[in-house]
Amino acid sequence: MAWLLLVLAGCCETLGVSMINKLNKDKKWSSLLFLIVSFGLSFLFLSISMKTLPMGTAYAIWTGIGASGGAFVGMFFFGESKDWKRIVCIAIVLGSAVGLKLIS
Repeated sequence: MAWLLLVLAGCCETLGVSMINKLNKDKKWSSLLFLIVSFGLSFLFLSISMKTLPMGTAYAIWTGIGASGGAFVGMFFFGESKDWKRIVCIAIVLGSAVGLKLIS
């Protein structure tokens, strides 16, 4: 259950980062509300998962999901570069998160 909550926390983090970009573009209250709610849920799910998982592992995986998710959302929804070097770096981040899961 802790791992599922951790992945959910990372997805909420990705949504929050996306809402920062959206808020910069449209300045709507709904974007601000989604930003606050998504980051709030992200921290909530992270803190619950850390009751069972080691802090370092949980934080690294949460950050990895958020960073790579934000990069993918930027590439597919906001027209950011899809250069192969960028994708390799994202794969390294995700691979490191999987490695931490395997050894913890």
